[in-house]
Amino acid sequence: MSTDKMPASAAREGEITGIEGDLPEGKVVIVASRYNGEICDALVDGAVKTIRDAGYPEHLTPIVRVPGAWELPTVARTVVDDDDVVAVIALGCVIKGETTHDEHINRSVSSALMDLGVESGLPIGFGLLTCNTLDQAKARAGGKVGNKGVETAEAVLELLRLNQKLTGDT
Repeated sequence: MSTDKMPASAAREGEITGIEGDLPEGKVVIVASRYNGEICDALVDGAVKTIRDAGYPEHLTPIVRVPGAWELPTVARTVVDDDDVVAVIALGCVIKGETTHDEHINRSVSSALMDLGVESGLPIGFGLLTCNTLDQAKARAGGKVGNKGVETAEAVLELLRLNQKLTGDT
């Protein structure tokens, strides 16, 4: 999550955060939808830049493309079985249409990704845009609202640092 969106507070004595610190060795895999390609490509670009700027080289930041948002949890589940993977960033975009189809996809994908994170113990970044319009999606994929791919990658990096501190794996 972008630090400018977080509530301001001074660090308290004994407080543990992942805002700074060491990152673990391993792969940070980006699983991204091809559907709504222009939007998803912008999300991927933001996430890749953020992860690489943090020090993960290209060979440790593979990008896996799936047909649509529905497939994100299935492929993310496959990816976490690789012992070299330390985190997954799931990116996609579902835009409301004339039916409630979007609601079913969004609810199922978000629940499945949360369950995967809890089950695996790995950070699973949730970068699924759930917008009513294409303009809303563009605003969140590098437009006036920022880039949710960047914010998702920042949250994953913070969790990786925090997990390093909590488990003592430094």
